[in-house]
Amino acid sequence: MSTDSNDLHESGPVPTSEAPGQAFVDDGLVEEEERDDAVIGKAFLWSVVVFLAVGCGVGAFLWANRKVEDVIDAGDPVVPPKVELVTVQLPAIPFVDRTDSAGITFVHQSGATGEKLLPESMGGGCSVLDYDGDGDPDILFVNSKRWDHDLAKLTETTPPGEIPQPSTLSLWRNDGDWNFTEVTEESGLAVSLYGMGSAIGDFDNDGDPDLFVTAVGSNRLFRNDEGKFVDITQSAGVAGAAADWSTSAGWFDSDNDGDLDLFVCNYVEWTREFDLAQPFVLTGDERGYGRPSAFRGALPQLFRNDGEGKFTDISAEAGVQIRNPANDAPLGKSLGVSFADFDGDSRLDIFVSNDTVQNFLFRNLGGNKYEEVGSSSGVGFDQNGVARGAMGTDVAWFRNDDSLGIAVGNFANEMTALYVSLPGTLQFADEAVSNGLGPHTLLELTFGVCWGDFDLDGRLDLLAANGHLENDIHRVQESQTYRQPPSLFWNAGAESRIEFARMTDAELGADFHKPLVGRGSLLADFDLDGDLDILIAACGEKPRLLENQQASGHNWIRFRLEGSRSNRDAVGAIVEVKAGGTTQRRMVSAARSYISQSDLSAHFGLGQATSIDSVTIRWPDGSKETVDSFELNQTNSIRQSQ
Repeated sequence: MSTDSNDLHESGPVPTSEAPGQAFVDDGLVEEEERDDAVIGKAFLWSVVVFLAVGCGVGAFLWANRKVEDVIDAGDPVVPPKVELVTVQLPAIPFVDRTDSAGITFVHQSGATGEKLLPESMGGGCSVLDYDGDGDPDILFVNSKRWDHDLAKLTETTPPGEIPQPSTLSLWRNDGDWNFTEVTEESGLAVSLYGMGSAIGDFDNDGDPDLFVTAVGSNRLFRNDEGKFVDITQSAGVAGAAADWSTSAGWFDSDNDGDLDLFVCNYVEWTREFDLAQPFVLTGDERGYGRPSAFRGALPQLFRNDGEGKFTDISAEAGVQIRNPANDAPLGKSLGVSFADFDGDSRLDIFVSNDTVQNFLFRNLGGNKYEEVGSSSGVGFDQNGVARGAMGTDVAWFRNDDSLGIAVGNFANEMTALYVSLPGTLQFADEAVSNGLGPHTLLELTFGVCWGDFDLDGRLDLLAANGHLENDIHRVQESQTYRQPPSLFWNAGAESRIEFARMTDAELGADFHKPLVGRGSLLADFDLDGDLDILIAACGEKPRLLENQQASGHNWIRFRLEGSRSNRDAVGAIVEVKAGGTTQRRMVSAARSYISQSDLSAHFGLGQATSIDSVTIRWPDGSKETVDSFELNQTNSIRQSQ
């Protein structure tokens, strides 16, 4: 994520899909990008990358006469290429906005008062959890707060009775029939902090979901005691440093010992004083949000679960803290994390999306030891060897074969990445352009991405939550807006000429595409009707809760797993379903999207299939189990055999 002229240039008009199911399949897109005050022209073609010579004279003049300030300008427009359009028949997947009718009144507090402090632009996480064990998914919103210096001024100038109550975390109980009740106070979560995101996991294997909250400042760990949350941060040893800025986090069993360990992303070294001292300018003398390149990076953390609510920071010896070999400074600027067994050795590896520096892929060597292989595996950079402004991420078998796809939301004027693995290897290629996903994502600033089968046809589609950082970005870039519509890309299948087609109001309904400052996103079946609903959190405003009202008539099945020898949540388990001549796989994952977490169940659309040939579970400890008893169009609870 960067907000200087290098990344927030005007990209100009690009071809879009006006008719349902149209997509780019030839000639690609041209993107012109300015990085670190040097103008670099780039053209995206299906298989050819060439550098543009446009504007070299102007670029040289600007370089010689550049200002010291970090100014966001309009840049030169991208010249739209001629493209061939292919039309596919898109399904109807109407979504209805249930936020207000469900009674959800939460509004995210960013703390912004005009100083343009970088954290104000990055918050808005959400998670789903069944905190009370009644079988339906509840919602947690992570809130930020007014800055301490702002509160001090407010206290001095405002009568005591008029000072607003501090913003806190916000928990909403699902009462069924699209009715939610706020239960923050009675649950013990009326806690005020400059929160960013959350991670849900049963770290003590007692059967209820516990909560970890990331923040600017100390993080928090809350143990769930039968629906009441108790802050055990200090005794657990997972607070991090008071000066840390943590973003996404995730629970997973790093060493396969049967309990959940914790991975925490840290973004940059940040202080208000340093931020204000930087000459970040939007236009003229008007201040803008700064770019991450102005700040030092930060090191992620891995906390080993030692049992009895105690954790040990093993980050350094585990090999997950990468430094720049030139100056020993922290290399990462981490915003997203996902776990998957990329090499098939029954150990969870870690993918970390970094902002303006290379992404990381940590290969799990066993014994809590990791090797960073992002660059050599092909996921560190874009196809030109350039680091992008990477935000959220999600991993899935989206083609129903042995290849894994890592989706990464990137900054405006950078396409969403889709790194696809060569089966059985740790080698990836970014196929976002060739399969139609990339060209449609060039203009959006994408944060949360989630794989999900929204029409239950047996193929995973991709959701993207979008929103810019600057509320006045349109003044310097006509193609950009602060509030942006979310996107849903329908998976037409690998055999189609266009694998991913962008859906429109005609298929999704007008409620879906209403613009918002999208950040975190998650998927859950809130009404327990078998299809996936959507929650998108927003920065500085209300979230959006969307009910999926698809009526395809397709069948489905869901599995909720419980580990016995493995961790209780079965995080890392892989469920394989064979039906209708297709093999689908889902991994139970506790880290998806951006600073958010979706439901932990394994959800499958079955299309027209009326029976299932086989269901196999590979548990996190590597053991395999065949499931013989299950019901279609139901949630099936499966406990690992002893």
